[in-house]
Amino acid sequence: MQQTIQERWRKTWVSDFVTPIKRRLINNRARLLFLAVISGLLLGEPTRQLTFNVLADAYWQVASYVAATLALFYAISVKLDRKEKLASMLSKSPVYQVAFASCLGGVPGCGGAIIVITQFVKGRLTFGSVVAVLTATMGDAAFLLLSTMPASGFFVVTLSMVIGLLYGLLIDRIFGVDFMKPKIDQSLKLKPNVSSSHELSSSMQPEGHFWKILLWPTMLIAVLGSFQIDLDNFFNFQEGMMTLIGAGALLAVMFLWAVGGDTEPSRLLDAPDSEKSGLPIFQRVAQETNFVTCWVVLSFLLFELVILWTQTDLIALFSEVPSLVVLIAVLIGLLPGCGPQILVTTLFINGVIPMSAQLGNAISNDGDALFPAIVLAPKAAILATIYTTLPALVVAYGFYTFFE
Repeated sequence: MQQTIQERWRKTWVSDFVTPIKRRLINNRARLLFLAVISGLLLGEPTRQLTFNVLADAYWQVASYVAATLALFYAISVKLDRKEKLASMLSKSPVYQVAFASCLGGVPGCGGAIIVITQFVKGRLTFGSVVAVLTATMGDAAFLLLSTMPASGFFVVTLSMVIGLLYGLLIDRIFGVDFMKPKIDQSLKLKPNVSSSHELSSSMQPEGHFWKILLWPTMLIAVLGSFQIDLDNFFNFQEGMMTLIGAGALLAVMFLWAVGGDTEPSRLLDAPDSEKSGLPIFQRVAQETNFVTCWVVLSFLLFELVILWTQTDLIALFSEVPSLVVLIAVLIGLLPGCGPQILVTTLFINGVIPMSAQLGNAISNDGDALFPAIVLAPKAAILATIYTTLPALVVAYGFYTFFE
């Protein structure tokens, strides 16, 4: 009898704990490799301090603002989803729909754009709304730009929203409000199958608890730092202590991301405007924040290490062919996902590429919203992302010609 109980307990332990963790480690090999590379850079003398500074800056200047913005956005979107007043208002006029899409596109991150895509597939929004939101959205790169260069970030995001609004209205005027609109029954496809790793994240995981506990203390310290307050003196710490705390917190974020059960497709295909995904708000905040922050760390490190190891003056290198740099930035915007766009924004923040290139990339790129768009409405997604390239080229080269 005792042997039977022990055998049953062993099977339960293996199926409920060992197997899921093993599956996560196998699925997340690339993440674990990235974490190992970071650890190696911290061990080496030439790169140790550089890596500590990058990790601390990414945590205090980026991760804190990303988490706070997402927590606010998800809380508001859940409340709006419970009320049908918004849907009723949008149904009155295509102009309202395009304006709504442009505003959501201006929200940092990809949640707003994904909301518009899912509503389009349900037949509630026009194709012009899709073009508007993809034109307006800067994706996760907006978090980085707004947190490090608020004035430039506000300018880029605002201009993208205005262009998205005007361009979306133009598209609806030219093609009509029923152009590319899918049938209502396609809404049945809105919950595609996701991997078993997503099922493991259907409740609050350690990364969710991390941000639920540390979000507001982190945000408070980040705001103090944004006002150029010496945090070590403010808290009566030894010099460099806040850098170590920030780097340690970021390493914890990276570890939770590396062993986390969420995958990028499941993170994107759960409609963020609904509680139907089953994910608690702070779990979704953690998944998105950790993903964005790790890409920021990768971008920052690539830039700093290239400078350190090659002693190359990237500003001088790119300034030799500025018009070509603008075109390259716009073409990079065609790539799905936020990783390449964060790299472009990193180059702009460091003065390597001009504002015209950043504008072109911001208008051209569709962020992570392109993934669910391709899954749910492939023809509309491909056509919309091609259309967003046109205003990107016009605005980027217009700004380059008249202001640079």
